[in-house]
Amino acid sequence: MLRFFSIFLVLLVVLFVGELTPPVQQWLIVPWTTFLASASAFLVQAVDANVVSYGKVLQNAQTGMGVSIEAGCNGVEACLILLAALTAYPARWRYKLVGIAVGFVAIQAVNLVRIITLFYLAGWNAQAFEFAHLYLWQALIMLDVVVVWLVWMRWVARQDFRREHLQADTGASP
Repeated sequence: MLRFFSIFLVLLVVLFVGELTPPVQQWLIVPWTTFLASASAFLVQAVDANVVSYGKVLQNAQTGMGVSIEAGCNGVEACLILLAALTAYPARWRYKLVGIAVGFVAIQAVNLVRIITLFYLAGWNAQAFEFAHLYLWQALIMLDVVVVWLVWMRWVARQDFRREHLQADTGASP
C-alpha cells in the first residue's frame, strides 16, 4: 500500500509539473481545450443552432453569452489523477492501458456534459453557475475518477481470477 501511494504521489507531481510546461501547453493542452469547445458546440447545435465556438470559448452567437474553458475545466487534471492511480496500481500493463483508454473517454464524456450544463447555467443564473462550477461539478468529476478507478480495479481482479483459474485448470504455471 505504501508503494502504491509513493508511486501515485510521485507520478502526480511529475504529471502536473509536465502539464504546466510550455511545450505541453502548446501542443497538447490548448489544442485539446479548443477541441472540447468545438465538440461542445457541435453537440449543442443539435438543439440550439446559435451556439458556436471560438478557440476555447463556447458562445451563443445571438445573445453573446459565452463561457471560456480554462485550465482545470478541460478534464486534463482529472485524467492525470486517474492515469497516476492506474499506473501506480500493481496490475498488468495491458489492463492499465485498457483502464487509461476507457477512463479517458469516461472522464471526458462527463466533462462534455459539465461544459454544456455550465454554459446554459451561465446564461440562466450567475449564482447557480458559480455553485455548479466551483462545487457541484468539481465533486462530480472527481467522483467520476474514483468510480472509474474502482470499477477498473474490480475488472482487473476478475481478469486475474479468470487467468489464474484457467492456468490451474490447464495445469500451466503462472
